[in-house]
Amino acid sequence: MIKHLRHILTLSAFFALSSITTAQEIAILKYNGGGDWYANPTALPNLIKFCNANIHTNIKPDPANVAANSTDIYLYPFLHMTGHGNVFFSDEDAENLRNYLLSGGFLHIDDNYGMEPFLRKELKKIFPGKELTELSSDHPIFKQAYKFPDGLPKIHEHDGKRPQAFGIFHDGRLVLLFTYESDLGDGWESTEVHNDPEEVRIKALQMGANIIQYAFEN
Repeated sequence: MIKHLRHILTLSAFFALSSITTAQEIAILKYNGGGDWYANPTALPNLIKFCNANIHTNIKPDPANVAANSTDIYLYPFLHMTGHGNVFFSDEDAENLRNYLLSGGFLHIDDNYGMEPFLRKELKKIFPGKELTELSSDHPIFKQAYKFPDGLPKIHEHDGKRPQAFGIFHDGRLVLLFTYESDLGDGWESTEVHNDPEEVRIKALQMGANIIQYAFEN
């Protein structure tokens, strides 16, 4: 209980201070299981640059890397997670992430392809009593700085499935967002990585900006 309270106070203090400090920070979540948590190395720096230029954020340009079991996650109001394969959370990882999310943190998980079946099982460790719920196209996350009336955009083709955004809620607040069959992170990557058309990259960056804005303001 004391440990959990300390985490809550740490994160609450960070949120209070972030409004008066010169820059915010976001981080990439490191996890075990063999999946490539480090995928898309140019993605988050490009998204940060886009957000700072277009939605008036002031995020430090280089995101940190933070382990799922580290108390350092409480230093960041926004965590991003991606990869292609296996994901494993230990009991310590799950407890730490649960406390972080219930304390006001936000986790965005973007399936880079192949993560989904492993992730669903591991999320049960973080929130045993909660299910991923698909977000409708009228959810506020699609109505931030940029409007997406049809919901999550399709960036890269994988299995011919429609893009879906799933969430986990606590007390009415979206604490975890899982984007599936969209691959936003590939769209955030530098142009030469995937040679995506500019309009596709812009669409991905705009949706990413909506996620950042929503997480910072809710």
